[in-house]
Amino acid sequence: QVQLVESGGGLVQAGGSLRLSCAASGRTFSSYAMGWFRQAPGKEREFVASISGSGGNRYYTDSVKGRLTISRDNAKNTVDLQMNSLKPEDTASYFCAAKRTYDGGSYYYTAAGQYDYWGQGTQVTVSS
Repeated sequence: QVQLVESGGGLVQAGGSLRLSCAASGRTFSSYAMGWFRQAPGKEREFVASISGSGGNRYYTDSVKGRLTISRDNAKNTVDLQMNSLKPEDTASYFCAAKRTYDGGSYYYTAAGQYDYWGQGTQVTVSS
């Protein structure tokens, strides 16, 4: 069982930055690929970024490439999402998710149904 708790959301002006963090419980954090998803009101939950258990591989949805960066610290059981050059369309609740893997390199998990555990979400609002 893995428990995930997100933090770091807030209100920011367009062009600004935020750093989201997700803290995970458990002793086998590096056995999980991690992902960030977001969901705006009235829309489906969408994939944002994922990272392999080792942290060596990352994948981003096209709309955030070059602006958002996913990283992890396996010693601290955390995965972060650095968000720069934010746009109003980035406004959403952001969720971190964990997928049990059997190697440290797998990272291409873009569907919400592929993940085993979810956090409760943190709100990001970008004003124009």
